[in-house]
Amino acid sequence: MKTMKIVGAFALILSFALMSCEKVPGLSEEEISEGLKEALRVGTDTAVTKLNKSDGFFADQAIKILLPEEAQPIYNVVSTVPLLNTLIDQTILTINRSAEDAVVEAKPIFVDAITSITMDDALAILQGEDTAATSYLKLKTQQQLHDAFKPKVEASLKKEIIFGISAENSYEKLINTYNSASLGGLLFDRIEENSLSEHTTNKALKGMFVKVGDEETNIRTDVSHRVNETLETVFAELDK
Repeated sequence: MKTMKIVGAFALILSFALMSCEKVPGLSEEEISEGLKEALRVGTDTAVTKLNKSDGFFADQAIKILLPEEAQPIYNVVSTVPLLNTLIDQTILTINRSAEDAVVEAKPIFVDAITSITMDDALAILQGEDTAATSYLKLKTQQQLHDAFKPKVEASLKKEIIFGISAENSYEKLINTYNSASLGGLLFDRIEENSLSEHTTNKALKGMFVKVGDEETNIRTDVSHRVNETLETVFAELDK
């Protein structure tokens, strides 16, 4: 009798496990995979297109890129000098423009990552949280995107913004001067990172994935964002 109870309990656990792995009712594996890939294609393309234009980053307060926070003590002093304050404003505009230019590099990288999604990945993502696909994509592409973005950001930040001064050069000199005045950190903490391009690249990637996540959530939760038949069919089944 004890053995029968153990077997029965095992069978019950197994049935729950099988239920948790069950495919989405009404959809084939191919439809599930294609739906997920189509959602990512639409979401990433929409996000990149919105960002890859003038003011794509600069005018969006949710992702606008500001100067590094650790250098705030310097800005507080510099901003009291009108000419230097203008330089800060121009630098902020320039770093956002560089992000707007660089974000187009994401398109082919996203396409490759989306194409390689397996059937098991697709099912897990579709049944995950509202930004599960974005999280997956970020994990798969983050380093490659960083390597693609940074050269374009660097090139943009080396361009003259005012009186022969570039954003990258002015920031580097400002930080180096500040660090020298700290007497090796004895008077105040040194600022370890003096690369504006690295800061901008990281913030651009972060902002882009925020927007990709927003697009994914819209597709999952708002029928008006299901812009083609594949999205309508697959996500209608998931809504049931």
